[in-house]
Amino acid sequence: MICVGIDVAKDKHDCFILSSEGEVLADVFTILNNAEGFDTLLQTIRRCTRPEDKIKVGLEATGHYSYNILGFLLDCGLPTYVINPLHTNLYRKSLTLRKTKTDRIDARTIATMLMSDLDLKSYTDTSYHNEELKSLTRYRFDKVRERAKLKQSVSRLVTILFPELEKLVPSLHIASVYTLLSEFPGAHQIADAHLTHLKTVLSDASKGRYDREKAVEIRDAARKSIGSRMSAKSLELKHTIQLIRELDAEIDEIENEINSIMDEVHSPMTTIPGIGTRMGAMILAEIGDFHNFNSADKILAYAGMSPSTYQSGQLTSSYSHMEKRGSRYLRYAIFNATKYVCMWEPTFAAYLAKKRAEGKHYNVAISHAAKKLVRLIYAMERSGQPYRPASI
Repeated sequence: MICVGIDVAKDKHDCFILSSEGEVLADVFTILNNAEGFDTLLQTIRRCTRPEDKIKVGLEATGHYSYNILGFLLDCGLPTYVINPLHTNLYRKSLTLRKTKTDRIDARTIATMLMSDLDLKSYTDTSYHNEELKSLTRYRFDKVRERAKLKQSVSRLVTILFPELEKLVPSLHIASVYTLLSEFPGAHQIADAHLTHLKTVLSDASKGRYDREKAVEIRDAARKSIGSRMSAKSLELKHTIQLIRELDAEIDEIENEINSIMDEVHSPMTTIPGIGTRMGAMILAEIGDFHNFNSADKILAYAGMSPSTYQSGQLTSSYSHMEKRGSRYLRYAIFNATKYVCMWEPTFAAYLAKKRAEGKHYNVAISHAAKKLVRLIYAMERSGQPYRPASI
């Protein structure tokens, strides 16, 4: 067995090659993060190994810095292991009491870990190409969050410019209201508008739902409004709505890409009532290859949804909170997917009601249902079988 440890950085990578007999085949050497450096690494590995040797290459999960070299190693057919930096940090500390951490030491640590840890699972092509779906789902998550902040700004600005409007429409954040506020960003602009033009804007934007009567109602409210006459705030409102519309278009484009990938994947997870394509894609993207997890409990631990444990002497904590470590995106997706599943799937709805009847807080009861859902998803993804209701 030949183990190769790689400490990944932005511009260069430190590498170390160790044999199963403990012989250092190649002491720490540095390669540049380019095609020439990658080729140097490959030639060094080939020079230190024989055809019958088993090779394991390990590197830390360092986000986008490791993506290119990871793809290169997989294309070369080398079994590659992506290790959690927390594991390497704890392992390094177990080897010495001195507080030493350098790139050269990390490369040695990773190679030694590969030699000693039999539970590591190799990174597969499926996991690598799953990064595209992960990039899309995380990008969408950030865009949706950005849009939510802009919508809060719209609510704030309307409160200043035309506070009475909110009671006249179902929601401020609908296409017809945005069109109205883009054309007339304030109560005094609406009050001065010609009724025919105002009615046409509302009717076209609402596809005929708002008629002349609604236009009269809004104009009368604007004429009596206590809203401020602030041109700066009106300009900010127009630009904020414009940004929201741009984000809407971007999010739609991202979702189309996600749908295309999910159509090719055919994940059985989306057959569970309440789990749509977007939430299913986020769960699938964050977990990656389900065969890398020996049990559903390990997925829960990866999502940071396992209960924390504290015991010292005769003291044992009776209030265990979620660890909330690992992927916050996966934790968010599982938690929100569980809410919808509990609404649409009778078995989960009954389970949630049972936990609530036991006196548990809603969020605590949802966390119990989430564990049940993860175990179901794990079994379905491993077997490839679609969801079947319990009654069938």
